[in-house]
Amino acid sequence: MPDIAPLPGPRALARAHHAGERRIAQTIEQVLAAIESRAPDAAWISIESGDALRARAAALDALSPAERARMPLYGVPFAVKDNIDVADRPTTAACPAYAYVARETAACVQRLIDAGAVYVGKTNLDQFATGLVGVRSPYGVPVNTFDPSRVPGGSSSGSAVVVAAGVVSFSLGTDTAGSGRVPAAFNNIVGLKPTRGRVSAHGMVPACRTLDCVAVFAPGCDDALDVLAVIAGADDRDAYSRAAPAGAVASVRALRGARVGVLREQDREFFGDHRAAAGYARAIEAARERGAEIVEFDYTPFAEAAALLYQGPWVAERYAAIRAFIEARPDALHPVTRTITEGARHYSAADTFAAAYRMQELRVQADRVWQGPLALDALLLPTAPTHYRVADLEADPIGPNTRLGRYTNFVNLLDLAAVAVPAGLREDGLPFGVTLMAPAFHDERLLAFGAELQPVLNRHAGARGLPVACSPVIDALADSRSEPTFEVAVVGAHLSGMPLNGQLTSLGATLRRTGATAACYRLYALPGTTPPRPGLVRVTEGGCSIELEVWAMSAEAYGRFVQGVPSPLCIGTLSLDDGRQVQGFLCESVALAGAEDVSHHGGWRAYCAQREARR
Repeated sequence: MPDIAPLPGPRALARAHHAGERRIAQTIEQVLAAIESRAPDAAWISIESGDALRARAAALDALSPAERARMPLYGVPFAVKDNIDVADRPTTAACPAYAYVARETAACVQRLIDAGAVYVGKTNLDQFATGLVGVRSPYGVPVNTFDPSRVPGGSSSGSAVVVAAGVVSFSLGTDTAGSGRVPAAFNNIVGLKPTRGRVSAHGMVPACRTLDCVAVFAPGCDDALDVLAVIAGADDRDAYSRAAPAGAVASVRALRGARVGVLREQDREFFGDHRAAAGYARAIEAARERGAEIVEFDYTPFAEAAALLYQGPWVAERYAAIRAFIEARPDALHPVTRTITEGARHYSAADTFAAAYRMQELRVQADRVWQGPLALDALLLPTAPTHYRVADLEADPIGPNTRLGRYTNFVNLLDLAAVAVPAGLREDGLPFGVTLMAPAFHDERLLAFGAELQPVLNRHAGARGLPVACSPVIDALADSRSEPTFEVAVVGAHLSGMPLNGQLTSLGATLRRTGATAACYRLYALPGTTPPRPGLVRVTEGGCSIELEVWAMSAEAYGRFVQGVPSPLCIGTLSLDDGRQVQGFLCESVALAGAEDVSHHGGWRAYCAQREARR
């Protein structure tokens, strides 16, 4: 089979579809070819038929521009961990005897479909989401995308692998003890574990219902943010769902000046893995170089909380989740899953209350890092202390898994948000990752920090070399349930103070930032336009950097704005001088006959000012 190019992340791919640079049908054929090229692939448990995917692509391609504009993930293929329901499809939780056909689609998946995303299939996992290794499944072991001898990470093993391999643009997993973070680290992608309850768990097979989170795997932090914007929101069908408090997202800030907590030397445990230790040291230095203030903190209460998750009565929640099934069909479980789950029988109700009292004491101690003298903005920890081989788990199915949770198990117990970020490749070629953590509802702040840190440590995501833009702080959403925003770059009469700027402000658009294109464009004054307008054309040589402004607006406003763009102008993808890409004004080259090349002015505003001075 020929080598199939990896799919870009959801932000770049959705913009390409919106701009008409590629049809969704083309994207789906690429997905199908990638799936075929990797077959058989234990990362998948079930895949939609080619006919079903092509039909979905055709329906999306046939939508009107206004309908497309209301879909922020227009045509973006995604996968779902197979403990999350999709209507009329089996949900197995990696246990064939437990499988059932879902009657309705999980809330988070339905939001993605409504936003224009294309559901591709269900991915493999550690059975009943019990494990951080990714090898506890009767459907096989998903292959780590960097080294087949290494564990892929779990429990969301398949979801991480299909993103890292470039088969889909993003995926959903779940995270109770680190299942949405460890696989991300082991496959060089971003793993977002949102605040508990911020994404509805309705339609998800529970592991520990009070702790479970829907997780997002994506190439970059900007991609994860776009997915979070779609799936976040309170849901009355989930008793543990909760909305972000008003103003919570306003706390987003840059790394420069932020106080970032790191482990003291005596708390850094890598179980003899010096390459992982070196990776953590590099990540700390990268944060320092970005202007963060590095502060060491006492990890003791966090470590004790982490131990309570599996070495205490919280394991009874796993038993309660599948009690009827495990009591009726104990032999149907994977042996390791059964051993862990049945361990709940050793704990009494009194043990549970005692553990709850101790956990509350640990929460109070842990919360001190966010207050008082330390006043940290985030923690920066290793995602996993080392990377085990599949053979290590065959020799000892439980010990390595326990050690992998050293820096993840406490996060949901202490009500923190977390984002796992790729932190470069080790000397042996394996990826290393770090996790940024902060109190509940600071998800956007963590993604902003991660967006700064990731490209400094590793300019490529996954195993297929997907580029990561060196971007500044992510611009936050107004709130967790606000309408998704679209950005458009303007270079001419729509600039601030220019004649057509009112077309933007009347639609409620706001100026997001100023900047310039990459040095690969020419700017022309188009003849016969009223008011005078420029045409921006991409060139292969002799290009210049041209001044621009980036404006943000709602999806509905974007659709109305785009419909009013007159020929020969059009909306396409512009490359910026900081490596990012954004939708913006371009011009058809056929319109350049008789046009004046004004590129040497550096922008339309400067050209107009000089023209007025000559009059």
